[in-house]
Amino acid sequence: SLNKIGVEIVLITSGAVATGRGILKLNDKVDSIVQKQVFASVGQVKLMSFYADIFGKYGYTCAQVLVTKEDFRDRRHYLNMKNCFENLLQDNVIPVVNENDVIAITELIFTDNDELAGLIASQLNADAVIILTSVDGVFDGNPNNPKSQVISEIDFAKYSLFEKYITADKSAFGRGGMYTKFGIAKKLATQGIATHIVNGKKQNVIVDVIRGKFVGTKFISNRKLSAIKRCLAYSESFSKGVVYVNKCAEDILLSKKVASLLPVGVVMVKGEFEKGDVIEIRNEEKKKLGFGITQYDSKKATDSIGKKRVRALIHYDYMFLE
Repeated sequence: SLNKIGVEIVLITSGAVATGRGILKLNDKVDSIVQKQVFASVGQVKLMSFYADIFGKYGYTCAQVLVTKEDFRDRRHYLNMKNCFENLLQDNVIPVVNENDVIAITELIFTDNDELAGLIASQLNADAVIILTSVDGVFDGNPNNPKSQVISEIDFAKYSLFEKYITADKSAFGRGGMYTKFGIAKKLATQGIATHIVNGKKQNVIVDVIRGKFVGTKFISNRKLSAIKRCLAYSESFSKGVVYVNKCAEDILLSKKVASLLPVGVVMVKGEFEKGDVIEIRNEEKKKLGFGITQYDSKKATDSIGKKRVRALIHYDYMFLE
């Protein structure tokens, strides 16, 4: 239905490990990481066979795209992946994306597929992200409480305290849970990408969302960001250092003014980084403010602390503030 009205779809899936576990029985002595890799490699075949059969019945072709977090760190990999997605969509092929558990490094796995969806949506400058879950949306209380109601819309530009409605108990929702979904939706909203959290068990729920029906919780999108700023929004795992700024610099950066980060507002530099690396920006209380691409290395940054009339450490065009 969506394809017929011109909607381009990228499907983010999981289930390779679980599918493989149902096919293969391994010796308990096998290392747990190796088990996961084996289950994923076996299960991914059956998982894609399932998708190919389903889409084939309706005359559509799907493509398998397996990615790791490393692919978003390397610019060449990033651009190759983006080019692949764009060409698949132009040819009316539906990309089915999953994390490549076979080769993913433990320290650099995605929190869950919601994070992966956010990265790809940002990469492709998607119009919307629809996250399917087992509940009807974000509730104003415990979802198990019959008096709790779904919050139909959340606009962070007007009200920023919605976090109080979200449980931090990841085990109740899986590897990432509602807390992660909420965080991804908030981040996407700042990039101008509308996000919906809906109950995936309800019939035609995706079509209903696209047609503008009030289903689940919609996170209102704000201004559109440049491609560089969208990429920086997901740079937490890739940052090479941290720069701490004073209160004056913090206030200027968080105001509506167009401002770069000047060394005069820097109070401390941590880590070793080169020109062009991504670094974190924090205030004096160590609260994270955002990320940016540095214009010179850590040695020069340290030498320039507090100095006036020195080139900006991070230019506004290469900075993302949360």
